[in-house]
Amino acid sequence: MTIPLKNKEGIARMREACAIAATVLDQLKPLVRPGITTQDLEEAGRDWIARLGARSACYGYQHGSRRYPAHTCISVNDEVVHGIPSFRRVLRDGDIVSLDIVVEHDGYIGDNAFTVPVGSISSEVGKLLRVTREALDLGIKQAQVGNRIGDISAAVQAHVEANGFSVVRDMVGHGVGVSMHEPPEIPNFGRKGTGDKIKPGMTLAIEPMVNLGGYKTKTLSDGWTVVAADGSPSAHFEHTVLTTDHGPEILTIPRPVAAQVSS
Repeated sequence: MTIPLKNKEGIARMREACAIAATVLDQLKPLVRPGITTQDLEEAGRDWIARLGARSACYGYQHGSRRYPAHTCISVNDEVVHGIPSFRRVLRDGDIVSLDIVVEHDGYIGDNAFTVPVGSISSEVGKLLRVTREALDLGIKQAQVGNRIGDISAAVQAHVEANGFSVVRDMVGHGVGVSMHEPPEIPNFGRKGTGDKIKPGMTLAIEPMVNLGGYKTKTLSDGWTVVAADGSPSAHFEHTVLTTDHGPEILTIPRPVAAQVSS
């Protein structure tokens, strides 16, 4: 399948969509604290997306016969991705919560995620978050023109496994642009020198999903929430990256905003 390459106009629109997605995520992070519900975070995210003139690319997203019912994906502890916000889910000290924000603006998608500690977390879980974020940085460094997608995958896997954790294999990173999911798939495991060759103008959502325990996952009865099969904590960090002749450019960078979300 052909990997879409973005022209100058497409890149400009991608930058705007990604800046909005990053700004929404940046506004939600400081709201995370013990006692808040995941629905509180969802409503703040929904309001920020609207305030910045975008729409959620998650809301109503169809998978099989199901449509995703929320504007944000908020996954707690052993939930890897696609957690559905709820007033019943109250965050507690020691939890971790992954915030995944995907927006559409002017025909293009911005996609990013970040796992936030709730209060004080254990040193082991703190290491999980640190290693996953480092793996994202290492994967991005491999998004060089002339490299291959497998170079990104291998860099993520090597760092995660060297630190005693497991990369999730059932979900992958992906191209992103006019659609939320475009070619190529970007697994978080693989071999250097394999996969599609990286060319200028690709926009890639690189997103390590890392379990403290084993790599296997299962999907809950809601049809969306993916959890670690062994119940271990899971972390998720993601940036949308543009490939250029001068190296990878992270597009999901927040832009200044004057208003503040009231908590």
